[in-house]
Amino acid sequence: NSGVMSLLRPLLLDVVPTIQQTAALALGRLANYNDDLAEAVVKGDILPQLVCSLSERNRFYKKAAAFVLRAVGKHSPQLAQAIVQCGALEMLVICLEDFDPGVKEAASWALGYIARHNSELSQAVVDAGAVPLLVLCIQEPEIALKRIAASTLSDISKHSPELAQTVVDAGAIAHLAQMILNPDAKLKCQVLSALSQIAKHSVDLAELVVEAEIFPVVLTCLKDSDEYVKKNGATLIREIAKHTPELSQLIVNAGGVAAVIDCIGSCRGTVRLPGIMMLGYVAAHSENLSMAVIVSKGIPPLCACLIEEHEDHIKAAAAWALGQVGRHTPEHARAVAVANVLPTLLAMYMDTRSSEDLQMKASIFTKKALKNILQKCTYLPALEPLLHDAPPNIMKHIVGQFSKVLPHDSKARRLFVTTGGLKKVQEIKAEPGSLLQEYINTINNCYPEEIVR
Repeated sequence: NSGVMSLLRPLLLDVVPTIQQTAALALGRLANYNDDLAEAVVKGDILPQLVCSLSERNRFYKKAAAFVLRAVGKHSPQLAQAIVQCGALEMLVICLEDFDPGVKEAASWALGYIARHNSELSQAVVDAGAVPLLVLCIQEPEIALKRIAASTLSDISKHSPELAQTVVDAGAIAHLAQMILNPDAKLKCQVLSALSQIAKHSVDLAELVVEAEIFPVVLTCLKDSDEYVKKNGATLIREIAKHTPELSQLIVNAGGVAAVIDCIGSCRGTVRLPGIMMLGYVAAHSENLSMAVIVSKGIPPLCACLIEEHEDHIKAAAAWALGQVGRHTPEHARAVAVANVLPTLLAMYMDTRSSEDLQMKASIFTKKALKNILQKCTYLPALEPLLHDAPPNIMKHIVGQFSKVLPHDSKARRLFVTTGGLKKVQEIKAEPGSLLQEYINTINNCYPEEIVR
């Protein structure tokens, strides 16, 4: 408000180098503060001045100038676009070849903040020739530079298969894969993130990541003391598992399912989410893969997530995953039902129906999970408690299962009377001619009329 911007601008061209650097640093800190101030830097015509002096000044000035560009570019795609338009990318890429690691780091950081907004900006960074130099940066000895370069490669890869492919073509995967075992937690996080962003787009890209022999090495990350390393490790495994049954089978063979299950059991909150999703993806592919999740004792930790977690999206993910495990055969459904999941799912569904938009999604997932499991579940003791609470749209699936099993199982028929199940069925109000009414008739036809009365 005091007009500092216009006073700082001429200082960028001062004869004394330290004054130039300090002025740039001051502008960077102002721009970093919020997008209005970043916009003022753009409107004050300061960027072209910074860019033209980037090539000839000393390393301290280069770092300060790259900091200003990063501080402006981080706020919005529009501001990042302004940096691209003033020709900054070419200068930043030249800085990636500087002999000073600090200059490389500052330039890499600025490029990452520009690339992360959208695929157009990311493409501009690629077109400026940044990727091969970033791959060289991850091979430098300085940990801080490795971290930022890996993070920038992650930001470039995330938008599209084509952008991820340019990172792969520059030979990034092999170097990233070697750093999974690096003792530095922050570096491991960035490396796992970059590999995830590459693997997520397509089967081919996921296979290239797997071929870099990340299994079983990546499983050690799931036991890491750092929460973010755990989360990013599980995310990488999830992004590979989701594509095909073959990739999921490869993860199972490497012990990946058991490792993810342990990981879910040992942590709380959003760290669990990628692991939950990964188990759902694996189980969704086939009966055998779903059985692998059951045999590895995957159901109890998923049930625990339903009960312990408070956030809807985590509960919904756990419900979805259990639905994928239970949807294949009566045997699969029974494994889920025996763990006493159905009453919890039903309670969740009844609870989420009553409230806001975020829970709409949770409600849809929960309903689908219930339906998936119920349509295959022939284990009647688990179904019976639900007869007392279920709303009509769920009730038809429950009664439907009884109508399939009771005609062929005399022991179940006897039990159904003594536990009060048959009595409950008589109390259900069904539309004449509806599917539910048909199921009820089928059940009643299993018994002599006086028992039904």
